[in-house]
Amino acid sequence: MTTLIESDEHKALRKAVSTFAKSHPRTLGTDSRHFWQEAAKLGYIGVNLPEAYGGGGGGITELSLVLEEMGAAGNPLLMMIVSPAICGTVISRFGTEAQKRDWLPTLADGTRMMSFGITEPDAGSNSHRITTTARRDGTDWILTGRKVFISGVDISDATLIVGRTEDAGTGKLKPCLFIVPRDTPGFERRQIDMELNAAEKQFELTLDDVRLPAGALVGDEDAGLLQLFAGLNPERVMTAAFGIGMGRYALSRALDYARERTVWKTPIGAHQAIAHPLAQAHIDLELARLMMQKAAHLYDAGDDMGAGEAANMAKYAAGEACVKAVDQAVHTLGGNGLTREFGLAPLITASRVARIAPVSREMILNYVSHQTLGLPKSY
Repeated sequence: MTTLIESDEHKALRKAVSTFAKSHPRTLGTDSRHFWQEAAKLGYIGVNLPEAYGGGGGGITELSLVLEEMGAAGNPLLMMIVSPAICGTVISRFGTEAQKRDWLPTLADGTRMMSFGITEPDAGSNSHRITTTARRDGTDWILTGRKVFISGVDISDATLIVGRTEDAGTGKLKPCLFIVPRDTPGFERRQIDMELNAAEKQFELTLDDVRLPAGALVGDEDAGLLQLFAGLNPERVMTAAFGIGMGRYALSRALDYARERTVWKTPIGAHQAIAHPLAQAHIDLELARLMMQKAAHLYDAGDDMGAGEAANMAKYAAGEACVKAVDQAVHTLGGNGLTREFGLAPLITASRVARIAPVSREMILNYVSHQTLGLPKSY
C-alpha cells in the first residue's frame, strides 16, 4: 500500500541524514569519497541492502530518502544511484550466494563501489540495440563491445556490464549482466572530457575479448529484461531523488536571499514577481516527490510493472522540477547567482543531468504514450 504520510521512522531518518549532510562541506564538483565513507559508517549507503549481508534491511524508499536529503544539503552523491541502488539491488535479487557474500557487505560499508555499464555509442540506453556481446568459451565467458558515459569507473572496484548472449534456439540476442573487475585484462577505460563540474568522472569503456569466469554472470542468462529492469527502475527513482534534492538546495538558497536582499527598504521576496515563481518551484518539487515515493513503494512491494510506470514519471517530473528550480534560483540572485560565493552556478549544468540521464525525457514520453496510454509505438 502506498502511503502519503511518512512514518516516524522515515521522518527520523530524514532528519538524521539532513543533519549529517549539512555538517559537511559541499561536495559538488569535489572529491566526495570521504563523505561517502562517513555516510557508509552511519549505514546510509547500504540502507537498502539486506541485513544478512551488512545492509540496513530497507528498500529503495529509504535509499531515495537518504539521497534526497543529501542533495538538499548540497551534498548529492551521484554514485548512490549506481552502486547500492542498481548494482546492489541486482545482486541482492539475482546474484549467487557467493556474489552476495563477496559484494554486498563491502558495498554497504563503503569499502568497495561498483559502476554500471549499459549505455553504448550507437544504442544509447536502448537495451534492445546493445551490441556488447558475450559468448561461451568452455566454462568462461568472452565479452566484446563498447560502453560510453559510464560514471565513476576509476573509483569503482568493478563494473556491472550489460551484454547480450545469443539464444541457442532462436538466434536472438538477450540481455545479461556480468561483474567485470576494474583490472581485468582487455577491460580498458578512457575518461571523457566533460564541462560538467562533478566529482564522478565519465568514461568510455572498451571490452576487447574480456575473459570472465562462469561466476561473473549475475542471475539466470535466460531471465532477460526482468533482471535488467530490476536495476533500471531503482535507477530512475534515485535519479528523481537526486534531482529533487538538488532543486530543494537551489530553492533554499534563493529563499534565504529573497528574505535578506532589500531594495528600496523592502525584501525582494515580498514582490510577487519573485515570490510566485519560487512558490511554483516548490510545488513542482513536492509533486515530483510524491510520484517518487509512489514509485519507491511500488518497487519495494514487488510490483515491478507498476513501479516501471511510476519510476519513469517520477524521473521525468523531478528532472523538469529540478531544472526550473535551479533556473529560478539563479534568476532570483541575479548576478550573484553566477558567483562562486553563492555556489549556484555549477547547478546550471548539473541540474540537466536529471533531464538527460539515465534516460531522456523524450524516451519517457515514448514509454508513457505507448505503455500507459496505449498509443501506437513510434520507434
